[in-house]
Amino acid sequence: MKRRIFLGLLGIGGLAGAMPGLVSARPKLDLARAPGIEPLALSEAEWRERLSEARFEILREAGTERAFSSPLDKETRDGEYRCAGCDLLLFTSDMKYDSGTGWPSFFTHVEGHLLTELDLVMLIPRTEYHCARCGGHQGHVFEDGPEPTGLRWCNNGLALRFVPATSG
Repeated sequence: MKRRIFLGLLGIGGLAGAMPGLVSARPKLDLARAPGIEPLALSEAEWRERLSEARFEILREAGTERAFSSPLDKETRDGEYRCAGCDLLLFTSDMKYDSGTGWPSFFTHVEGHLLTELDLVMLIPRTEYHCARCGGHQGHVFEDGPEPTGLRWCNNGLALRFVPATSG
């Protein structure tokens, strides 16, 4: 057997052996859709009509915007962060913090308004989350956030719509 083939097989075997450990390392969250939230199902044509091309790529095709490109990363006003696809409330300004990653980040979310699934697109298991109403891709959750949860809900700014609080 040639040395390159042998080393390649050895590397593949090592990677396969490490996969169960990587999968178990990601945050596993048991999230359920809140009662009263009815799933929104639209055709691709209807989504394309409703969303800009950039928002469609993120929300419907699980794309990712460039880091530091969203003004929502530095948004500090009181208000709500809603799904840009269906307007469901996902986060409030009290849940937001500056993670330094270049994406809007939150340490928690509105219970029952997000769902998660395993994402293996980059071959490294990650926990993807999406809107519980329209299924729009929002981002990924990591275990390097601040207390009290230790989680970082890393969101695409284009997947959100910020609604400032009204002073009253």
